[in-house]
Amino acid sequence: MDISISTPALLFPAITLLLLAYTNRFLAIATLIRSLHKNFKQDPQSEIISAQLKNLRKRLTLIKLMQLFGIISLFLCIVSMLMLFLDLDHIGDLGFGVSLLSMLVSLGFGLQEVIISTRALEIELSDMES
Repeated sequence: MDISISTPALLFPAITLLLLAYTNRFLAIATLIRSLHKNFKQDPQSEIISAQLKNLRKRLTLIKLMQLFGIISLFLCIVSMLMLFLDLDHIGDLGFGVSLLSMLVSLGFGLQEVIISTRALEIELSDMES
């Protein structure tokens, strides 16, 4: 399959919006951690806080991996365009394919993070219900 230099360029808006969404998730979790830290200082024995800490650690790791693979995807997109520009079509095609795989991995980690954040919200809801 031959692709043109404009094919990898089609991913640029998607990848940049994805990275923006990941950054927003990171900022939201940072705010939550700061809030929990304040609550922890007041009541270090709270079971809810300790349950949330496990989720937050997993979520931080997943967000880091989401961002890493998103950046790798963008990097490989640019490398792919460069290779296509230099008429190294096979390497450009391969770079684009790996870029797509990196984006897929990033989205997979994103799905895991959403599932874990939903569980965290369920912990909060269960605390209010009891």
